[in-house]
Amino acid sequence: MTGLLTFGETMGLVAADGIGTLAYAKSFSFGIGGAESNVAMGIARLGGEATWLGRVGPDATGALIASRIAAAGVRTLAITDESFTGLMVRHRRSGEFAQVDYHRAGSAGSRLSPADVPAAEVTAATILHITGITPALSETARAATFQSIETARAAGVTVSIDLNYRAKLWSRYDAAPVLRDLTTRADVVFASPAEAELFVDPGDVPAELAKLGPAEVIVKDGGDGCVALINGERHTVPALRVTVVDPVGAGDAFVAGYLADRLAGAAPAERLTTAIRAGAFAVTVPGDCEGAPTRAELAALTGDDVRR
Repeated sequence: MTGLLTFGETMGLVAADGIGTLAYAKSFSFGIGGAESNVAMGIARLGGEATWLGRVGPDATGALIASRIAAAGVRTLAITDESFTGLMVRHRRSGEFAQVDYHRAGSAGSRLSPADVPAAEVTAATILHITGITPALSETARAATFQSIETARAAGVTVSIDLNYRAKLWSRYDAAPVLRDLTTRADVVFASPAEAELFVDPGDVPAELAKLGPAEVIVKDGGDGCVALINGERHTVPALRVTVVDPVGAGDAFVAGYLADRLAGAAPAERLTTAIRAGAFAVTVPGDCEGAPTRAELAALTGDDVRR
């Protein structure tokens, strides 16, 4: 087994510096962002093994994505596509609210297909991690998602799903049956309350999700921490109080913390504590993946600075 395998679209990220409307931004930074690569990089920084696979364009942005992910210690399987690398433009209207515009229709990443995800890569993994973003990108990306899950299940590979609903990619009505189907095929599911309530009754969300089959359900709720139902045992972990600089990437860091500890054989309570601390650390740093912490940084985080 070779740690975690994940795949999906990573894009170039143009981010307005400072806080305010895009119209008044005076400077911009350029980086990368993608939920799946964020998780892979987060796991690598915590000492775990991770592989990321995806399509990138024959352009400087595609080259940057491949090199940046590899530099984080992730085994990188970047497939060069003839189409362009997707791009997102982000500005922060306030300290805790980010506006993102996507330019990804027909992008290299959206052209992912079942043939791009070798069965040998899936069956060699300990965990296959999928997000609800990938099946929203295209019919071929959706087919790749479900084929890889079936391959993993047949081989006894743990299937992890982060619902990660994106309203700009598809409607709640189109997303709900697909996300529900993914949940029924998963061993581990991550969701916010709002994402879960796309297809389960509100109330006891972890229990409702667990009824669909996953043995490990983790409901992440930002400043309210998380509630989990793991092998029938309920866990509640409060958020760590830190100064919020940029909330983007916190959910991916949370997932990376949980899965890194799972790969390391940690008990559920320890996994959740690491997840909370990793998510808290991420919001203290601007950027999608820049805030993913190392073990030493997590140990130094006291969480009693100001507030979350």
